[in-house]
Amino acid sequence: MPLMSCFRRAAAITVLLFAGQAMAADPVVVSSKIDTEGAVLGQMILQSLEDAGVPVENRLQLGGTSIVRNAIKAGEIDLYPEYTGNAAFFHDQADRDIWKDADKAYEQAARLDREAHNIVWLTPAEANNTWAMSVRGDLARKHNLNTLEDLARYINNGGTFKFAASAEFVESASALPAFQEAYGFKLDSDQLLILSGGNTAATLRAAALNNNDVNGAMTYGTDGGLNALDLKVMEDTLGVQPVYQPAPIVRAEVLETYPEIREVLEPIFESLDLETLQRLNGQVAVNGVPASRVARDYLDGLGQD
Repeated sequence: MPLMSCFRRAAAITVLLFAGQAMAADPVVVSSKIDTEGAVLGQMILQSLEDAGVPVENRLQLGGTSIVRNAIKAGEIDLYPEYTGNAAFFHDQADRDIWKDADKAYEQAARLDREAHNIVWLTPAEANNTWAMSVRGDLARKHNLNTLEDLARYINNGGTFKFAASAEFVESASALPAFQEAYGFKLDSDQLLILSGGNTAATLRAAALNNNDVNGAMTYGTDGGLNALDLKVMEDTLGVQPVYQPAPIVRAEVLETYPEIREVLEPIFESLDLETLQRLNGQVAVNGVPASRVARDYLDGLGQD
């Protein structure tokens, strides 16, 4: 081989090696949705990967679901926390009962996203951030109310109950009517306080302040105000609502480059049960603590266990 050709070949190999190294060193673009829980979970992912020596780029609180979803599909971001139940809508399967079973919903979400977009779902949290019925803490403690079966029994035995909810929750066949049918209770019009809009902050406040004798509220499972306002989520033991477990999702090629992402995030998300996420979200939403501080304190606490 001519000497010049050898130099050219060696130079080409060197360029390829450096290109490969540069590619391997590309930071993982971590993102999240714009809500409180998205900020908290996003910070946990960002900080824990940084602690583990994985290079990261902060694109947290990028926007709503459609924005972050399109961004990861386009390769503009690499990793963000998503909810299993949303995969039903991503893949046009919202009418299937499979989404009401936590394990099956996760497996289906993981399979569909891997096949369609080469996106990997990592270990989910135990918490379920779905539509829920909650009651005042004093009522729950006095009558030992923990599940919707307990609440139905209380209502059917003549217990005093008034529920704050949005018109959508009251009228949607998949919300209050579905709960009533499954658990065998019925709320009359005088037992409902229907508030405009779908903001759970208003329903939480109505129950917490006992406005118009309201002692129950439409909420989401991990609403930040629940603990702070002493409201308790009634467990949906029959699985009426789809399951919305938060889980990190990551582009497969990024996970191949940084396989340690899986083992770093697994114990963190495994530790996040319903009450824990309620408490963490409440620190941000109610107490005004920055999400970055809440995440740092939680991660440091895990390291001490």
